[in-house]
Amino acid sequence: MLLAPLVGASEAEGFGFLRRLVREWEVDAGRFDGLGEILLGVVDGPALVALGGLTADPYSTEAGLGRLRHIYVQPDMRRTGVGRMLVEALEARARPHFLALALRTDTESAARFYEALGYRRLPPGGTATHRRDLPPGAGR
Repeated sequence: MLLAPLVGASEAEGFGFLRRLVREWEVDAGRFDGLGEILLGVVDGPALVALGGLTADPYSTEAGLGRLRHIYVQPDMRRTGVGRMLVEALEARARPHFLALALRTDTESAARFYEALGYRRLPPGGTATHRRDLPPGAGR
């Protein structure tokens, strides 16, 4: 499975969200097939080095709110621009469908990464840690 090395790397860092993604995919619980939804991977040669998804935010009733999900970049590919490229591709896909994006991260380094991309930190206690309003795009 192309995902196995990336799942293993994420688990070695203590993250379980890619394993959860695989389980949900296997039981048709999360296929990224709704309007505007997508799951993207970044490959370097034969290896999958990054993964990330976009869905309508399942934790909110706010109209037009999307959610970045399951974003992971292999440790040796961080600080190479791969993560930025992945998030920018997800944002481009989101613009025609969503007014804003939310996400949740558990690490300070990831929080700084998203903040450098224009996401603002949200007050603690909610279902998301960061949010970014999207500039208008085609189709909205």
